Amino acid sequence: MINLDLTGKRALVTGASLGIGEACVKMLADQGASVGFCARNQAGVDRLAAYQPEGDGAVHGFIADMNDAASTQSFLEAATAEGDVDILINNVGASPSRNFLYMADEDWHSLHELNVMSAVRCTRHCLPGMRKKQWGRVVMVASGAAKYPSAALIDYGTTKAAMISMAKSLARKYGSDGVLVNSVLPGLIHTAMWERAATEIAEASDSTMDAVLARNGKGVPVGRYGTSEEVAAMICFLASEAASYVNGAAIEVDGGTSGHI
Repeated sequence: MINLDLTGKRALVTGASLGIGEACVKMLADQGASVGFCARNQAGVDRLAAYQPEGDGAVHGFIADMNDAASTQSFLEAATAEGDVDILINNVGASPSRNFLYMADEDWHSLHELNVMSAVRCTRHCLPGMRKKQWGRVVMVASGAAKYPSAALIDYGTTKAAMISMAKSLARKYGSDGVLVNSVLPGLIHTAMWERAATEIAEASDSTMDAVLARNGKGVPVGRYGTSEEVAAMICFLASEAASYVNGAAIEVDGGTSGHI
């Protein structure tokens, strides 16, 4: 029997006020986990913290700017004050679309801080407790852009590739301690980020956001964008006992878009 029950587990999800992060918080809590999450604004924290899980789980929200080391540390200390984390979902990230020739060093440093260093800091904080328990799950929410680079998302793809590399190294180092580290690579997922991108395209082509999304979705083998919940389902599987022999994997959730063997 597949065991997805997370009752008694403590989980942490970064950047979780919307999209995939929000879906992860709800799904982990529905499976019985006590879930701490962070977001940058109070309204987003309050809205998600009010969620009532279907099972015995719980949801706790914190304000944090994951682009700032001190803010990240404060969040981690508050979120783990009552116990060590069993499950860490490094979800926070940004994906600006910008021209390589006009990107300053600060643009690169800033995105590296948010997408990579936030994952470094959170994982470093949570690993000792996981190793002590001889049980832990770390999931990096990367991107298909890490393996299939986009000309419009150069710095984003670079940071996401770094996350996958880090996950594979950590998987090798700490797998014998019962800590499993994997990456999930979402493809075209209907989130606020893709709605913004579709809106920009629509405005430049005298179209509508919905029309752009529908047209882009036809390029996916399953014929549509994915949902945040479909990505969260994979993440919850990796966080569970059902994935006890999955370690160091980089799994695409992209409707069949990736074409490699």
